[in-house]
Amino acid sequence: MRIGVTFPQIEFGNDPAAIRDYAQAIEDLGYAHFLVYDHVLGADASVRPGWSGAYSAENPFHEVFVLLGFVAAVTESLELVTGVLILPQRQTALVAKQAAEVDVLSGGRLRLGVGVGWNEAEYQGLDKKFANRGARSEEQIALLRALWTAPVIDFDGEWERIEAAGINPLPVQRPIPIWIGGYAEATLRRIGQMGDGWFPWREPNEAMRAAIARIHDYAREAGRDPAAIGLEPRLDVARGTPEAWRSFVERWRELGATHLCVNTMGAGFTSPDQHLAAITRAAEALGVGTT
Repeated sequence: MRIGVTFPQIEFGNDPAAIRDYAQAIEDLGYAHFLVYDHVLGADASVRPGWSGAYSAENPFHEVFVLLGFVAAVTESLELVTGVLILPQRQTALVAKQAAEVDVLSGGRLRLGVGVGWNEAEYQGLDKKFANRGARSEEQIALLRALWTAPVIDFDGEWERIEAAGINPLPVQRPIPIWIGGYAEATLRRIGQMGDGWFPWREPNEAMRAAIARIHDYAREAGRDPAAIGLEPRLDVARGTPEAWRSFVERWRELGATHLCVNTMGAGFTSPDQHLAAITRAAEALGVGTT
């Protein structure tokens, strides 16, 4: 199991030196990857009665590709992960270009996690349709892989069209791995049919076991090997003791988890130093860097 760290976006601040030190500390502790969340626009909850979104305009988010380009420059081995990029609210060709650039500048260390999101305000602001985002994301994934694996392509989809054009430079990884987040049945089907992995950020229970089984069924129906689909759950350090952390990890390992990310947000920390201390404790408790 490859264990990484979730960058605590909304609780960390904007000091570039602190971000550099944090990324380098993650690498020095032996963690395998650096995972970042994505939001472009935050909605003003004060004028939206009944707003129930997880984040609002009060929550800061660094732009994922710029942040990962920065982290690539100050680290040597950390895998760089989006967990997840809201793909359908973006231009696909631009995502392909940005992702390829991060992959080139990092020496092939990008893993692109994608999802369809929940914040309609972002879609409105970025001039993309919210209602058909799931279906469009499937076409986008196909287009991304085409752009990453050939210097010039022709692509004529329902929503996307490229005629005799391509990106340059191509990424080191051809194609860059695409993991998918979400829990709807359509998402589980999408993962089984075309995803390289899934982010199941829930308890390792029978519901998750059943969801994994359905993903594997969809993979077999598509002629794919289910064993090739990775799983990355999220461990929240706020959940309790190191014993509880280890139990969580082992139960997910039994379900076939290949990766895991340690999340320190929501634990009451108010400074980068507190987040760093938490990932240090988690590394010791989980034996990060010892295997």
